[in-house]
Amino acid sequence: MVIRVLVADDQAVVRTAFAGLLNTQDDIEVVGEAEDGEQAVLGAAELRPDVVLLDIRMPRLGGIDAAREIVAASNGATRALMLTTFGLDEYVYDALTAGASGFLLKDATFPELLHAVRVVAGGHALLAPEITGRLIAEFARQRVSAPPPRSIEGLTAREAEVLVLIARGLSNADIADRLTITDHTVKTHINRLFAKMGLRDRAQAVILAYELGLVVAGANHPRPDGP
Repeated sequence: MVIRVLVADDQAVVRTAFAGLLNTQDDIEVVGEAEDGEQAVLGAAELRPDVVLLDIRMPRLGGIDAAREIVAASNGATRALMLTTFGLDEYVYDALTAGASGFLLKDATFPELLHAVRVVAGGHALLAPEITGRLIAEFARQRVSAPPPRSIEGLTAREAEVLVLIARGLSNADIADRLTITDHTVKTHINRLFAKMGLRDRAQAVILAYELGLVVAGANHPRPDGP
Protein backbone atom coordinates (compact mmCIF):
# COMPACT_ATOMS: atom_id res chain seq x y z
CA MET A 1 0.00 0.00 0.00
CA VAL A 2 1.43 3.35 -1.06
CA ILE A 3 0.95 6.36 1.23
CA ARG A 4 -0.18 9.34 -0.83
CA VAL A 5 1.13 12.67 0.53
CA LEU A 6 0.46 16.34 -0.17
CA VAL A 7 3.16 18.78 1.00
CA ALA A 8 2.13 22.35 1.86
CA ASP A 9 4.70 24.98 2.81
CA ASP A 10 5.16 28.55 1.64
CA GLN A 11 8.94 28.09 1.52
CA ALA A 12 9.75 26.47 -1.81
CA VAL A 13 13.07 25.07 -0.57
CA VAL A 14 11.44 23.28 2.36
CA ARG A 15 8.54 22.05 0.25
CA THR A 16 10.78 20.68 -2.48
CA ALA A 17 13.18 19.10 -0.02
CA PHE A 18 10.45 17.25 1.86
CA ALA A 19 8.78 16.11 -1.36
CA GLY A 20 12.08 14.90 -2.79
CA LEU A 21 12.97 12.90 0.31
CA LEU A 22 9.55 11.29 0.55
CA ASN A 23 9.57 10.29 -3.11
CA THR A 24 12.68 8.16 -2.55
CA GLN A 25 10.55 5.60 -0.70
CA ASP A 26 8.71 2.76 -2.41
CA ASP A 27 5.75 3.04 -0.02
CA ILE A 28 5.32 6.83 -0.20
CA GLU A 29 4.25 9.00 -3.15
CA VAL A 30 4.01 12.80 -3.13
CA VAL A 31 0.89 13.48 -5.19
CA GLY A 32 0.91 17.26 -4.90
CA GLU A 33 2.42 20.42 -3.43
CA ALA A 34 0.87 23.65 -2.16
CA GLU A 35 2.37 27.01 -1.25
CA ASP A 36 -0.42 28.15 1.07
CA GLY A 37 -3.38 26.85 3.04
CA GLU A 38 -5.97 27.55 0.36
CA GLN A 39 -4.05 25.54 -2.21
CA ALA A 40 -3.68 22.76 0.34
CA VAL A 41 -7.44 22.58 0.94
CA LEU A 42 -8.19 22.54 -2.78
CA GLY A 43 -5.44 20.02 -3.47
CA ALA A 44 -6.59 17.71 -0.70
CA ALA A 45 -10.16 17.79 -2.01
CA GLU A 46 -9.02 16.93 -5.52
CA LEU A 47 -6.22 14.44 -4.79
CA ARG A 48 -7.56 12.84 -1.60
CA PRO A 49 -4.12 12.13 -0.09
CA ASP A 50 -3.65 9.93 2.96
CA VAL A 51 -1.47 12.55 4.68
CA VAL A 52 -1.06 16.31 4.26
CA LEU A 53 2.12 17.92 5.57
CA LEU A 54 1.05 21.42 6.61
CA ASP A 55 3.24 24.30 7.70
CA ILE A 56 1.50 25.92 10.65
CA ARG A 57 2.26 29.42 9.42
CA MET A 58 1.30 30.05 5.80
CA PRO A 59 -0.17 33.02 3.90
CA ARG A 60 -3.83 33.34 2.81
CA LEU A 61 -4.93 30.42 5.00
CA GLY A 62 -2.86 29.15 7.91
CA GLY A 63 -2.05 25.51 8.48
CA ILE A 64 -4.42 25.18 11.44
CA ASP A 65 -7.47 26.38 9.52
CA ALA A 66 -6.41 24.31 6.54
CA ALA A 67 -6.08 21.21 8.72
CA ARG A 68 -9.54 21.78 10.17
CA GLU A 69 -11.10 22.05 6.70
CA ILE A 70 -9.18 19.11 5.24
CA VAL A 71 -9.89 16.73 8.11
CA ALA A 72 -13.57 17.69 8.22
CA ALA A 73 -14.07 17.48 4.45
CA SER A 74 -12.46 14.04 4.28
CA ASN A 75 -14.24 12.84 7.42
CA GLY A 76 -10.84 12.02 8.89
CA ALA A 77 -9.63 10.01 5.90
CA THR A 78 -6.87 12.55 5.24
CA ARG A 79 -4.57 12.97 8.20
CA ALA A 80 -2.88 16.30 8.96
CA LEU A 81 0.78 16.31 9.98
CA MET A 82 1.86 19.80 11.03
CA LEU A 83 5.26 21.30 10.25
CA THR A 84 6.64 23.71 12.81
CA THR A 85 9.91 25.54 13.31
CA PHE A 86 9.82 25.43 17.09
CA GLY A 87 8.99 22.53 19.38
CA LEU A 88 6.87 24.84 21.51
CA ASP A 89 5.06 26.68 18.76
CA GLU A 90 2.29 28.77 20.30
CA TYR A 91 -0.26 27.35 17.89
CA VAL A 92 0.32 23.63 18.36
CA TYR A 93 -2.43 23.22 20.96
CA ASP A 94 -4.90 24.83 18.57
CA ALA A 95 -3.69 22.55 15.80
CA LEU A 96 -4.44 19.49 17.94
CA THR A 97 -7.95 20.68 18.61
CA ALA A 98 -8.38 21.41 14.89
CA GLY A 99 -7.82 17.73 14.15
CA ALA A 100 -4.09 17.47 13.49
CA SER A 101 -2.66 14.01 14.09
CA GLY A 102 0.93 14.94 14.73
CA PHE A 103 3.81 17.40 14.55
CA LEU A 104 7.16 17.41 12.85
CA LEU A 105 9.95 19.92 13.30
CA LYS A 106 11.31 21.34 10.05
CA ASP A 107 14.82 20.33 11.08
CA ALA A 108 13.74 16.72 11.58
CA THR A 109 16.05 14.01 10.27
CA PHE A 110 15.15 11.89 7.25
CA PRO A 111 14.26 8.85 9.41
CA GLU A 112 12.08 11.06 11.63
CA LEU A 113 10.24 12.40 8.58
CA LEU A 114 9.53 8.91 7.25
CA HIS A 115 8.49 7.65 10.65
CA ALA A 116 6.10 10.56 11.15
CA VAL A 117 4.38 10.09 7.79
CA ARG A 118 4.01 6.33 8.28
CA VAL A 119 2.72 6.62 11.83
CA VAL A 120 0.12 9.24 10.94
CA ALA A 121 -0.90 7.40 7.76
CA GLY A 122 -1.46 4.30 9.90
CA GLY A 123 -4.14 6.13 11.84
CA HIS A 124 -2.05 6.92 14.90
CA ALA A 125 -1.12 10.18 16.55
CA LEU A 126 2.50 11.27 16.54
CA LEU A 127 2.96 12.41 20.13
CA ALA A 128 6.63 13.23 20.38
CA PRO A 129 7.47 13.89 24.05
CA GLU A 130 9.53 17.01 23.27
CA ILE A 131 6.48 18.60 21.69
CA THR A 132 3.29 17.34 23.27
CA GLY A 133 4.37 16.67 26.83
CA ARG A 134 5.47 20.19 27.71
CA LEU A 135 3.36 22.00 25.17
CA ILE A 136 -0.04 20.55 25.98
CA ALA A 137 0.71 20.93 29.67
CA GLU A 138 1.54 24.60 29.16
CA PHE A 139 -1.62 25.38 27.23
CA ALA A 140 -3.77 23.32 29.56
CA ARG A 141 -2.38 25.46 32.40
CA GLN A 142 -3.20 28.66 30.51
CA ARG A 143 -6.77 27.52 29.88
CA VAL A 144 -7.44 26.11 33.33
CA SER A 145 -10.23 28.64 33.91
CA ALA A 146 -12.20 27.43 30.90
CA PRO A 147 -14.99 24.95 31.69
CA PRO A 148 -14.23 21.41 30.50
CA PRO A 149 -16.05 20.65 27.24
CA ARG A 150 -17.06 17.21 28.41
CA SER A 151 -17.65 15.37 31.66
CA ILE A 152 -15.83 12.17 32.50
CA GLU A 153 -19.10 10.79 33.82
CA GLY A 154 -19.90 7.55 32.03
CA LEU A 155 -16.36 6.16 31.98
CA THR A 156 -15.49 3.19 34.13
CA ALA A 157 -12.63 3.54 36.60
CA ARG A 158 -10.43 1.42 34.37
CA GLU A 159 -11.26 3.47 31.26
CA ALA A 160 -10.38 6.66 33.12
CA GLU A 161 -7.12 5.05 34.23
CA VAL A 162 -6.30 4.14 30.64
CA LEU A 163 -7.05 7.73 29.58
CA VAL A 164 -4.53 9.05 32.12
CA LEU A 165 -1.86 6.60 30.97
CA ILE A 166 -2.39 7.58 27.34
CA ALA A 167 -1.93 11.23 28.34
CA ARG A 168 1.34 10.31 30.04
CA GLY A 169 2.63 8.92 26.75
CA LEU A 170 2.38 5.19 27.40
CA SER A 171 1.92 2.81 24.48
CA ASN A 172 -0.65 0.02 24.48
CA ALA A 173 2.06 -2.43 25.50
CA ASP A 174 3.19 -0.15 28.34
CA ILE A 175 -0.39 0.22 29.57
CA ALA A 176 -0.87 -3.54 29.49
CA ASP A 177 2.28 -4.02 31.60
CA ARG A 178 1.30 -1.26 34.04
CA LEU A 179 -2.22 -2.60 34.59
CA THR A 180 -1.27 -6.28 34.27
CA ILE A 181 -3.78 -6.93 31.51
CA THR A 182 -3.51 -8.14 27.91
CA ASP A 183 -2.93 -5.95 24.86
CA HIS A 184 -6.36 -7.02 23.60
CA THR A 185 -8.00 -5.80 26.81
CA VAL A 186 -6.18 -2.47 26.51
CA LYS A 187 -7.48 -2.04 22.96
CA THR A 188 -10.99 -2.85 24.15
CA HIS A 189 -10.80 -0.19 26.88
CA ILE A 190 -9.43 2.36 24.42
CA ASN A 191 -12.12 1.65 21.84
CA ARG A 192 -14.85 2.05 24.45
CA LEU A 193 -13.21 5.18 25.85
CA PHE A 194 -12.94 6.78 22.41
CA ALA A 195 -16.54 5.88 21.55
CA LYS A 196 -17.95 7.28 24.80
CA MET A 197 -15.97 10.52 24.67
CA GLY A 198 -16.19 11.06 20.90
CA LEU A 199 -12.43 10.88 20.44
CA ARG A 200 -10.79 10.32 17.07
CA ASP A 201 -7.27 9.42 18.20
CA ARG A 202 -4.71 9.57 21.01
CA ALA A 203 -3.96 13.24 20.37
CA GLN A 204 -7.53 14.15 21.30
CA ALA A 205 -7.32 11.81 24.28
CA VAL A 206 -4.29 13.69 25.59
CA ILE A 207 -6.08 17.03 25.25
CA LEU A 208 -9.14 15.70 27.05
CA ALA A 209 -7.12 14.33 29.96
CA TYR A 210 -5.46 17.72 30.50
CA GLU A 211 -8.66 19.72 30.06
CA LEU A 212 -10.49 17.56 32.58
CA GLY A 213 -7.64 17.87 35.08
CA LEU A 214 -6.92 14.14 35.15
CA VAL A 215 -3.31 15.02 34.43
CA VAL A 216 -1.96 18.11 36.13
CA ALA A 217 0.49 20.32 34.25
CA GLY A 218 3.94 20.12 35.78
CA ALA A 219 3.08 17.19 38.03
CA ASN A 220 5.00 13.93 37.90
CA HIS A 221 1.98 11.77 38.49
CA PRO A 222 -1.68 11.82 37.49
CA ARG A 223 -4.26 12.92 39.99
CA PRO A 224 -5.27 9.99 42.23
CA ASP A 225 -8.89 11.04 42.38
CA GLY A 226 -11.03 9.74 39.55
CA PRO A 227 -14.49 8.37 38.83
